[in-house]
Amino acid sequence: MVFSSLLFLYFFLPLSIIVYFLFKDIRVKNVILLVFSFVFYAWGEPLWVVLLAFSGVVDYLNGLFIQKMRDTKYAVLGVVNSVVINLLLLATFKYADFITDNVNFVFGTSLEKPGILLPVGISFYTFQTISYTIDVYRKQIEAQRNFVSFMMYVSLFPQLVAGPIVRYTEIVGEINKRSVSWDMIWEGINRFSLGMFKKVVLANTSGILVEKYLETQFLDLSSTEAWFGITMFSIQLYFDFSGYSDMAIGLGKIFGFNYNENFKHPYAARSVADFYRRWHMSLGRFLRDYVYIPLGGNRKYQLRNIMIVWLLTGLWHGASWNFVLWGAFFGVFMIVEKVFEKFLAKVPLFLRHVYTLILIVFSRAIFYYVDFGKLKDFVVNLFVTKNPIGDGFVDDLTSFSLLYVVVILFCIPWDEIYTTGHRFHTWATSFYKKFALLINILFLALATILIVDDTYNPFIYFRF
Repeated sequence: MVFSSLLFLYFFLPLSIIVYFLFKDIRVKNVILLVFSFVFYAWGEPLWVVLLAFSGVVDYLNGLFIQKMRDTKYAVLGVVNSVVINLLLLATFKYADFITDNVNFVFGTSLEKPGILLPVGISFYTFQTISYTIDVYRKQIEAQRNFVSFMMYVSLFPQLVAGPIVRYTEIVGEINKRSVSWDMIWEGINRFSLGMFKKVVLANTSGILVEKYLETQFLDLSSTEAWFGITMFSIQLYFDFSGYSDMAIGLGKIFGFNYNENFKHPYAARSVADFYRRWHMSLGRFLRDYVYIPLGGNRKYQLRNIMIVWLLTGLWHGASWNFVLWGAFFGVFMIVEKVFEKFLAKVPLFLRHVYTLILIVFSRAIFYYVDFGKLKDFVVNLFVTKNPIGDGFVDDLTSFSLLYVVVILFCIPWDEIYTTGHRFHTWATSFYKKFALLINILFLALATILIVDDTYNPFIYFRF
């Protein structure tokens, strides 16, 4: 089940909210959320619920073991068990075909690929449970003794299948004690409606152009069209994922949870490092706290640590060498920016912004094409014009002109330009409060119309 479906919007979500608020006891509410979350996850493929439950049970027991053995040398065994089992789950269900292909290539064998389907959200919930056991070991939290409460944390449907990665430390105070005000519910509705608009209207519409320029007309593109196509993919990717995160954060608020932000105007960044401080922030925080800092962080072998983190980031996104190359690409530029940090600080902000956007958009080609042959041909198209601009290109520029305007408006960091207290910020806040209901209805109506009329409605990050 996906958020941007009529089934979810007009049946599952209203039913879950009604049943949830029928009861006041927080223990009953947790059971309700757990049941609805398992139904949500099982809707497409019931078998994967077993895997989700197994991961949860393993780390529930590991947490209790670590708590019991705290201050002894045996406590670390719970962490090792958690990391090993969860990484084995990832290796088996996400990377088995990739590993088999590479073993066959290196050793000349002909092993048959397992062909295991990727369980939706496995990269997210395994990272959540790993972070939990490590944080119990580090004495940052106490182990959760209530099994239902822990499984609810692992399986919460608002952020289960595509993040953000919610760490136990971030919502521990809300698991067994939370309250919801009408203001919080209304804020959640506003955020959910915004996310739905970004995903269905902006991302899906951009996706139509992506299909046309990166797939259908792939070999016939001029350089202009190739850059246009990959720019549209950059837009689709951003609004697809940030839209989902907005919906997850909004749903969390409706049920009493405050999730951390996952995006902060990434296309306003002025360096690669700045971009990834603004993009998929929950993954960045996870890798910083559980990989980068333990490796030595800024204190020891910093450049090596940066590259390791980025190779892992690439591999996390997919079981293919193009993702490893994508990670290495950014690892190199992160290192370059670190080495030449003082020089780059003197470069005008506008030039740094343009440099960042060019690198980000170009990198999306590496991210998009799993086939290296296609990637090579497309990169050539970016820099060598072999074909004239097609007749339909100008039509696409004009037909979708409103989309481009809205995208630009949504990418501008208005809250950074006009901070609290500024006249424009005060006016904009007042305007939104007056017309929030109308805006929400408009967003949801547009999304509903497009969902009904179009079968193109994927969530890109479901496959990661």
